[in-house]
Amino acid sequence: MEFTVSLRIARPRDRVLELLTDPAHHAAWLRGLVAHELVEGREGHVGAVSRVVMSAGKGTLEARETVTLREPERLGDVPSDVVVRYERELAAEGMWSAARERLQDAGDGTTLWVSENEYRFDALPMRLLAPLMRGAFRKQTLAHMEDFRAFAEHGTDVREAEEG
Repeated sequence: MEFTVSLRIARPRDRVLELLTDPAHHAAWLRGLVAHELVEGREGHVGAVSRVVMSAGKGTLEARETVTLREPERLGDVPSDVVVRYERELAAEGMWSAARERLQDAGDGTTLWVSENEYRFDALPMRLLAPLMRGAFRKQTLAHMEDFRAFAEHGTDVREAEEG
């Protein structure tokens, strides 16, 4: 199952990259994140592996995240005409997914974020249901992106919204 979602963020790309790639900020915008722990490699760089734990309904989902692409490797002072690409794979019991993020300078201090997503499932029931659930997966991904936008533009922390 594959889908693409995109949105504009009213912040310069350098600031978006800084907030998006720093794991210290992930819990502020990634609703349901319980843990994101580096297991090996250099955080945010190709080959980095992290243990990710997300709350999922009444339980939790534990996965292994691997950064597979970061272009350019050095994110400081990236020319405005260069599209920054960041890709990662997530593997959990019965599931594999890939997210291919593209961040481009959209002018006027804004950033266009395009996220291509792919999911694969091991169990036959999930493989059969996945096409029917595509809309729900797309909606959830867009909600995470909108939470990030609110954090980047206004400092909105999803943990405060969940408490209140």
